[in-house]
Amino acid sequence: MKNRFPTIVKVTLVSLYLIFLAGSIVRMTGSGMGCPDWPKCFGYFIPPTSEEQITWQPNTTYKEGIIIIKDEILYVAEKKVNTSLLFNVANWKEYTKHEYATFNKFHTWVEYINRLITVLSGFIFLFLLAGSLKFRKENKWIPIISFIAFFFMLVEAFLGKMVVDSNLKPTMITIHMVIGLLIIGLILRLLFIIRKEKVAFKYHSLFNKLLILSIIFSLIQIAMGTQVRQFIDEQVKLFGFENKEYSLMNPSFKFYFHRSFTIAIILVNFGLFYLNQLHKLGYKLVKWILVLLFLETITGILMYYAEFPLGTQAIHLLSGALLFGVQFYLWLQSRKTQ
Repeated sequence: MKNRFPTIVKVTLVSLYLIFLAGSIVRMTGSGMGCPDWPKCFGYFIPPTSEEQITWQPNTTYKEGIIIIKDEILYVAEKKVNTSLLFNVANWKEYTKHEYATFNKFHTWVEYINRLITVLSGFIFLFLLAGSLKFRKENKWIPIISFIAFFFMLVEAFLGKMVVDSNLKPTMITIHMVIGLLIIGLILRLLFIIRKEKVAFKYHSLFNKLLILSIIFSLIQIAMGTQVRQFIDEQVKLFGFENKEYSLMNPSFKFYFHRSFTIAIILVNFGLFYLNQLHKLGYKLVKWILVLLFLETITGILMYYAEFPLGTQAIHLLSGALLFGVQFYLWLQSRKTQ
């Protein structure tokens, strides 16, 4: 297990970014409420594939927790229900957490696959925990960081439920995103410890401080981006998913801040590149920061001026999360005491 632990850490990191990718696809397709309940989907462990499966039917047995649609209203079975020829509302409780009663097979399965990836990542974290215990005498921080990361994964699972129950409340989505980035930071710290990098990097005080500023800027930008996305979701509700040209009609201050703040982020990160070149610090990850910054910026421009081309939202969110990860790992390398 000890020899395989570095691989487990890397697989854990990849699984986290897969969660970010899946989550970005959920947001891109508007599938966040594809499953109205949590952790099941319409009361099923495997979600329905047609509206007929969740439409009330006579002479049918429904298990406790099953959600049905009847007269454009969602109902949930509080106990096992055996229906007769007529619908008896006394056997059902109206599901009032959401304002709609629609079924979209595509949205449901996109959200369900997102949840499956999260569950898979949870199992990977269990392997991470088991492997970390082998290092408890060698380096106590390895199991400590692993347990903290696993704890926050449990918090993320709870927040996933809260996001669904709150009908995609912007504040909950932002907290959900930030804690996800925190977990990435913890796993990167774990990776840094076990790799025991032998490359000696030059310490530069200004570079290190500017890097910390760039990480803070990235967190602010990502958090603000979730708020902007919520505004777009509200516009989609008003004008329909097919009328994407109206998504940014009369945008709020948050949108203008998010767009303008990009200039500050570009300047800070190019400052890192300049210092790295000028003082020959040897940080190769700086180039990756510029690549990811370019991807994030160009996709942001395309979303605004080209009405959200397919895939741009997913690339935009994922590149932002990757940018944070690269910046954080670079900070680990650039510290005076590693």
